[in-house]
Amino acid sequence: MSAEKTIFLGTGRRKTSTARVRLSEGTGKLTANGSDFEVYFSHENFAKQAFRPLLTVELRDKIDVDVNVSGGGVTGQAGATAHGIARALQKLNPELRAALKKAGHLMRDPREKERKKPGQPGARKRFQFSKR
Repeated sequence: MSAEKTIFLGTGRRKTSTARVRLSEGTGKLTANGSDFEVYFSHENFAKQAFRPLLTVELRDKIDVDVNVSGGGVTGQAGATAHGIARALQKLNPELRAALKKAGHLMRDPREKERKKPGQPGARKRFQFSKR
């Protein structure tokens, strides 16, 4: 019989993306929506951004991460994943909060797309003005 693993949950958000993260102690296996981080996050910079909180607290090879991420694009999903991992790490060990907070991983990035207003072509753009 296998021993039960303790699982820590965290939810991260960025733009319109939401990531539900499950952390457990293990060998450093990282999966996003059933595939490896390097495969799911098409560019290596997005994969690095997604697991940066693990590098901050030096737990990259000691924790398994399983992420279910949806909504938005690759950039938002990578940011949401990093936010969710940081929040789950904080539950795993409350002493990690100071390091994660100092590195800026616990702050939710509030920037969202501005809505288009009626009577104009975009959020800020106006139709051309003609005096005569």
